[in-house]
Amino acid sequence: MSRFKDLQSLLLPRRASTQTWMMLTFALFVGAAVALVGLYAFLVLRGQVQDAARETLRVQARYLAAQLETVEDSEVLFETIQRTSTATPYRIGVARADSLVWEMADGRILTDRTFLDQPEVQQALRNGFGYDERTGNLGPVLYVAHYSPVSGYVVRIGQPAPPLLTVVQRMQATLIIGMTLALVLALIGAWIAALQVTRPLKAISQSARRINEGDLDREIVVRTRAAEVQDLAGSLNSMAERFRQDIYELQRVARIQNEFIGNVSHEVKNPIFAVGGYLEALDAADLPDAQRQKYVAKGLLNLQRLNNLFGDLIEIAKLEYREDSIRPEVFELQDLIDEIGEMLEPKAEDKGLDLAYDNRPVEVWADRSRIRQVLTNLIDNAISYSETGSVKCRMRRHRDKVRVEVVDTGRGIAEDHLDRIFERFYRIDAARSRAQGGTGLGLAIVKQILQAHGEAIHVESTAGRGTRFWFELPLAESVPEQRGVANETFGEDVEVVL
Repeated sequence: MSRFKDLQSLLLPRRASTQTWMMLTFALFVGAAVALVGLYAFLVLRGQVQDAARETLRVQARYLAAQLETVEDSEVLFETIQRTSTATPYRIGVARADSLVWEMADGRILTDRTFLDQPEVQQALRNGFGYDERTGNLGPVLYVAHYSPVSGYVVRIGQPAPPLLTVVQRMQATLIIGMTLALVLALIGAWIAALQVTRPLKAISQSARRINEGDLDREIVVRTRAAEVQDLAGSLNSMAERFRQDIYELQRVARIQNEFIGNVSHEVKNPIFAVGGYLEALDAADLPDAQRQKYVAKGLLNLQRLNNLFGDLIEIAKLEYREDSIRPEVFELQDLIDEIGEMLEPKAEDKGLDLAYDNRPVEVWADRSRIRQVLTNLIDNAISYSETGSVKCRMRRHRDKVRVEVVDTGRGIAEDHLDRIFERFYRIDAARSRAQGGTGLGLAIVKQILQAHGEAIHVESTAGRGTRFWFELPLAESVPEQRGVANETFGEDVEVVL
């Protein structure tokens, strides 16, 4: 049993290369076909030819015996045997039960003292028919004997290997050579085919190993004409590209998260320390009332900063995780701008700025409360960072949308800051921003709200000459009539309320 298992593990190993398996498979199936064809040629076909030759000789022997039954003269008998042996390739012998009469081949008389002792003759005397095959000087000879009780003659016909049997033997040799050559060619073909399959697979495996080791920019390149392998390499490259993008995105998110946590801790720490200091000062018994009121006011201001900070953080979290869905509706945009303008106009007047926001009425499809946040942040920032001149909120139609612009004549933004002003806690002038009570999250919230609407915020600025922010909203007339279901512009989970 153990030897069988050892042989099985040798022929069918648990782990082997694809090339080995293909070679074994070809060798098994082609070898089995060669063996079956060889067995058929050696056993079945040869036996069928021998049976046919034996039956032919038997018919000839019976026919000759039937002729001899009508012959009584010995000379006529001699002539008949001689004529038959001359006209055929047979060796013909005629005997009685106790003695040989004549035996001829090619018209010549032969002498065989063991004629009556041969197996085929003995079988014929017993059963009427006998058969034997012996090897002579010229090769194998087939003998058939027939006994006729009527005439008392035993007729034996011998024939060298028939031509058909010789053809079969030659065909067997040809088959052996051909099948051996076929097996060798099949193994060579299997080796070449396996090489064509395994070579790109090895290349793919090596590339995948390098990607697994961290070489994410490595592309899998295979040189093959096999469509399946090309598709596999393409799919793996697409998968690697997706993984690469996911890893870069995770790295970017982790970096932003670390920056975010650091910024939040820094932003929270200052007002908390300030509130703590003011509370300690208020604990003094001899503190004058005027100083006490001042410390209370400053403490409340820092608490308000904390409240605004956490409120903005919660707002961003809601927008990112869609806990508070965008609820678009049709509303008059100019009415909303009028409300915001009236609210912020006193702040602009205190700074001597001209706040302009008169526009033609237009209906849009968006979340009114969220767009209010966007416009309030943009206009309030424009007023805060402008010392002279004007702040304008204007809008104009752009295709099937309305473009809203907030333009100021303030000090502007340097070009190297433009790409980062929408990041959380990013401040161009951190000291001034904190002095004005800003959290550094206003523009980040603006960006999140507009992204939730499927829109983008844009900015243009020149240092010392002012800044222009703009975004677009879809016109109410361009929105499909079926507003009772979520509009795909805002994502599948957006709740639409009319």
